Amino acid sequence: MYAIVEIAGHQFKVEKDQKVFVNRLQTEEGKKVNFDNVLLIGDGDNTTVGAPAIDGAQVSAKVLKHLKGDKVIVFKKKRRKGYRVKNGHRQSLTEIVIESIKATGAKKAAPKKVEAKAAAPKAEKAAPKKAATKPAAKKATGKADDLKKIEGIGPKIASTLVEAGIATFADLAKAKPAAISEIIAGVRGNHVTDTWPKQAKLAADGKWDELKKWQDELDGGKA
Repeated sequence: MYAIVEIAGHQFKVEKDQKVFVNRLQTEEGKKVNFDNVLLIGDGDNTTVGAPAIDGAQVSAKVLKHLKGDKVIVFKKKRRKGYRVKNGHRQSLTEIVIESIKATGAKKAAPKKVEAKAAAPKAEKAAPKKAATKPAAKKATGKADDLKKIEGIGPKIASTLVEAGIATFADLAKAKPAAISEIIAGVRGNHVTDTWPKQAKLAADGKWDELKKWQDELDGGKA
């Protein structure tokens, strides 16, 4: 009888009394260890395949000793760069001997419970403070106007004002220049907002000819 079993992240084909070198196990030398993740068992002409593991199957082994594998040299080089790095590595291994292979009836080991003392400090930790969030900007209601018709307002400033709740000429006409400057503080450039409310008032009242005549005299919103 043989089995294909997963041990410490690798798959091995094992038989009874076979010695196997696996990645380092935490079990002490001389102790027994069971492996429940059995993927396949072959017994003569009968082969049982798991999906992915066989329910009730188990491979039992005994830990013989802990050791380190042969040194592996890792050499890296980059041509014409003067780069050379040489490192050595010895893998930590455990030698085990397979004592038995059970096809059915094995009970899986219960997961270890976390001790209350170890869990207590986590429970005592204060809940992390939530980052202070800025109050959401008041959403504009109704149909928005094209604020870019105001001298000195470009696409970026227009969208910033809309996000802040100033979406119409009437809204802009009621706003104070200082408040507008504070809203668009994050937009690059030197923006003069002194005339924007007055321009918006003319636009809201439909006085486009008067607004156009005044805008011809303005320089980026500055009189």
